[in-house]
Amino acid sequence: MTLLNPTRRLLLQGVSAAALVAVAALGVARAKATGKAVDSIEDLISKMSIEEKAGQLSLFSDPTRFQGAIINPTSEQAATKDRVYADIAAGRITGLFNGIGVAGAREMQKIAVEQSPHGIPLVFAGDVIHGLKTTFPIPLAEAASFDTDLAFRTARAAAVEATAVGLHWTFAPMVDVARDQRWGRNAEGAGEDTFLGSQFAVARVNGFQGSSLKDDTSLLACPKHFAAYGAVQGGMDYNTADIPETTLRQTHLPPFQAAFDAGALSTMSAFNDVAGVPSTGNHYLLTDILRGEWGFKGLVVSDYTSEEELVAHGFAADGADATAKAINAGCDVAMQSGLYNAYLPDLVRNGTVSMATVDEAVRRVLRVKQALGLFDNPYRSLELDREKTDIRTAETLALAREAGRKSIVLLKNEGGLLPLSKSARIALIGPCIDDKYDYPGPWAVFPDIATCVTMAEGFQAAMGADGTLTMAKGSHYESLYDGGIDEAVRAAEASDVVVLVIGESAGMSGEAQSRVDISIPEAQLTLAEAVAATGKPVVVLLRHGRALALTGAANTAPAILATWFLGSETGHSVADIVFGDYAPQGRLPVSFPQASGQEPYYYNHRATGRPQRTADREYKARYREVTNEALYPFGHGLTYGDISYGATMVDAAKLKWNGTVGVSATVSNKGRRAAHEVVQLYIHDRVASLTQPVRALTGFRHIDLAPGETQTVTFTLRRSDLEFMTAKLRFAAEPGLFDIWIAPSAVGGIPASVELIA
Repeated sequence: MTLLNPTRRLLLQGVSAAALVAVAALGVARAKATGKAVDSIEDLISKMSIEEKAGQLSLFSDPTRFQGAIINPTSEQAATKDRVYADIAAGRITGLFNGIGVAGAREMQKIAVEQSPHGIPLVFAGDVIHGLKTTFPIPLAEAASFDTDLAFRTARAAAVEATAVGLHWTFAPMVDVARDQRWGRNAEGAGEDTFLGSQFAVARVNGFQGSSLKDDTSLLACPKHFAAYGAVQGGMDYNTADIPETTLRQTHLPPFQAAFDAGALSTMSAFNDVAGVPSTGNHYLLTDILRGEWGFKGLVVSDYTSEEELVAHGFAADGADATAKAINAGCDVAMQSGLYNAYLPDLVRNGTVSMATVDEAVRRVLRVKQALGLFDNPYRSLELDREKTDIRTAETLALAREAGRKSIVLLKNEGGLLPLSKSARIALIGPCIDDKYDYPGPWAVFPDIATCVTMAEGFQAAMGADGTLTMAKGSHYESLYDGGIDEAVRAAEASDVVVLVIGESAGMSGEAQSRVDISIPEAQLTLAEAVAATGKPVVVLLRHGRALALTGAANTAPAILATWFLGSETGHSVADIVFGDYAPQGRLPVSFPQASGQEPYYYNHRATGRPQRTADREYKARYREVTNEALYPFGHGLTYGDISYGATMVDAAKLKWNGTVGVSATVSNKGRRAAHEVVQLYIHDRVASLTQPVRALTGFRHIDLAPGETQTVTFTLRRSDLEFMTAKLRFAAEPGLFDIWIAPSAVGGIPASVELIA
């Protein structure tokens, strides 16, 4: 199963290569726009002072146009406008991030191209993680759609909005594979699986960058965090990642390589260390692998002050030492710390850093600016009209609603409680049902909060005058309040069915929001128990940015939906599914454990010498309190149909080394409602030179099934699908037997086997 859309990937690779290889004169067009003659990149570098070169390697937050939430440990508005303008004129800034607004950007760009020593344009960047003014589902939620075309379209729409407000570059997608749900930044990624993560990495890069990086709506992608940030110990943000190199290369690096193959020309170094070497000072990662093995031609930017943090790591003695170690390792651009401006000139003069190293970093930065078309037109994506016409369009809002409903996962539906009737008496209960501030979700920096559609608004719009909707908050997210429980119980008692919206607040997920306990907060569990005690049927709608460990009434409710943080159109998206206007599509990109103490927990763990089987309790690889089975496994998701799978079949018992084998199964809908099914292909290598995962996702297909319909779904298996990272640090397949499942999740399906022969 090859990565998504090779035609589009090759097209983007061709565009990027052409932009980077052809270092021609930078153009009459820009000379006409700025009144300055423009030299080639090499001529520019030869004429720049070391101070000006350091400026091209220094990126800062924008205090002049900041309109969003403070998302970093120091204020985005620490510098004054006058200081920023003076630094631009002096050539001490390569670009600014997290400020929006075309008029201000044009003013600063005019200073850069007309007053700075060499007229080098600024690049404007921002954290556009899951939309700008229109917010889409958080990336983890969108990964639950298993729909890479959807991810491409939402990234494309986000790029249109972002470029309309004057941005050229986004610090996304996050492609870290994360297998410990205690880590708050699970919300930004695509989950626990490398194959799925690679597919979404490609889709999002293609969506952000479009068909040409020079297009006014193209947004430079920045896959992050390089590398292995998702492997931080204990799921604690900024912690160390102590993993074997085989795991680094098998699990954590492939989504990055897929993103770079798709044409991404920037990446961000990670906060964490890998095997004791912090990523921002890690020559092996940033130079040997990234540039040497992979031939990456783009730039590396540090995460927020991560080059300065080499000192706190104990890897550098002081700011000067941190600067030298970061740039010598291959970190081209320092974000926010100002260390490169402060120390690079003297480090070059005293020989600690070579001028050749600095020149190569500057060359990468200028080539990326050239690839973006900024030398040809410094005012690209700085058009005042687009700021009015390309934000929150009807098409974009419709896409947000579609993305939301496709991301919802039906976890449980005992007795066919769902979908609900719009004429029912419904009690809508929970702390977030009308809290607009919670609806954009974590890492939404520039949202239009006032227009977010809450659960209350979505249900009211769907039900109209047909039914009765009673609402009660019941509790805060993490605490009770006087009378809240009593109000919720009264609402439940007056209803036919309760829709209980519980889980995390947006502030409980994202950066710096690691959790020891991934259960629902105690106050909301108390609310759930009180509502369940009324005896009314309960539908639980989970709000979350990670997999959760469900207990008590939150677990025993007859119907449970994973509704994540879905963004601007949340209320409409949820109502579309709850009332059955659309079939549920979502599948879990993360495993739900039975208890927090099982973390890190993921489906494709390696086989052990004492595997637990159903009846085993002692002297096996398991905990005393729970079995090793997931509460809800990776890939799980129900429909409103009644879906059954036939046995997995292969069209040949042996797979030749350069051949193919067809793998198929019948999938049937025996129910009375149409269904959308995500059919998944898994493999297991029975005997290998390194222990292998018990299952590994290798492909998936989307099918629609009418009531009573059966379809045969076929995959083509190749040797490349059976490769793994060997002890020699290269991908290879080994002859032998492989188990194969076509299944609805990582634990389903009736297997077949095939033998790979050399």
